[in-house]
Amino acid sequence: MIDQYGRTIDYLRISVTDRCNLRCKYCMPDGIESVPMQQILTFEEIRTVAQAAAANGIRHIKLTGGEPLVRKGLPGLVRILKSIDGIDKVTLTTNGVLLGLFLPELIEAGLDAVNISLDTTDRRTYKEITGSDELGTVLSSLHIAQELGMRVKVNAVSLDLGDDNIRSLIAIAKENPIDVRFIEMMPIGYGRNYETVNHRDLYRKLETMYSGIMIDEREHGFGPAVYYKIPGYRGSIGLISAIHGKFCGTCNRVRLTSQGYLKTCLCFSDGVDLRAILRESAEGTDVDKALRDAIREAVMHKPGEHCFDKPEEITEEAGMNAIGG
Repeated sequence: MIDQYGRTIDYLRISVTDRCNLRCKYCMPDGIESVPMQQILTFEEIRTVAQAAAANGIRHIKLTGGEPLVRKGLPGLVRILKSIDGIDKVTLTTNGVLLGLFLPELIEAGLDAVNISLDTTDRRTYKEITGSDELGTVLSSLHIAQELGMRVKVNAVSLDLGDDNIRSLIAIAKENPIDVRFIEMMPIGYGRNYETVNHRDLYRKLETMYSGIMIDEREHGFGPAVYYKIPGYRGSIGLISAIHGKFCGTCNRVRLTSQGYLKTCLCFSDGVDLRAILRESAEGTDVDKALRDAIREAVMHKPGEHCFDKPEEITEEAGMNAIGG
């Protein structure tokens, strides 16, 4: 699909649940009011939407949450999505707590890659951030994924935790072919309460920490990270700089919430309710065509850029767990 700004939209992030087994302080520290399961799309409904999206040119799907692995039967959904004509890759973003348990099934189902959210390798700091003492489990999941040949990336929200925290995360990329990516905090949900670490400043810091760091122009995926290579390191370092390195001109994605709302930009509430098409269409309606038409129409109205640099213009009120950031 090509939007009104000439961007190719070929990447769909699908949130399968708003629930999570952690309570990260910048996301859902007090938990959530759970949405009844009947309001969440079934796997069959997700498949129907994904088929319509693929018919419109979507090629890559990322499964997100909340924490997607708390959704029962997720490997089965991976298998379903991998069977859709036109879908090239299905990947997963997870906090890693349950990953080791499900990895064999996920690999057998055809999962192409996994991103593990990990903001620190310090046990006490991890517990302060997440409300849980699961760091050892997450690190074990990371190593299991490596041993089983899964392509792995680490996603770390850029928090002001000091230089030692940066070094410890980047150390993961030294002996392992794992990309460690730092993500600027976005002013969505509880994230509004945190000052964003400017990635221009972070990169200048990396230059002083790691002699010879240089741009890495190899392809690492289909997301917006800018990658750098440190001499002697097997993995690369990525910076996802939504605010201080605005990449809207090359944005290639849309998002499907767990309740079936197709969002075209994180910071705006604009989009289309695909669940209504799936469940409320009149008898005799060609639902597949209606979905294809609705997705194309939404993409054509995708905003030219986000407004994270102007928080007063943000219209999205839901937290990141609910919109599958």
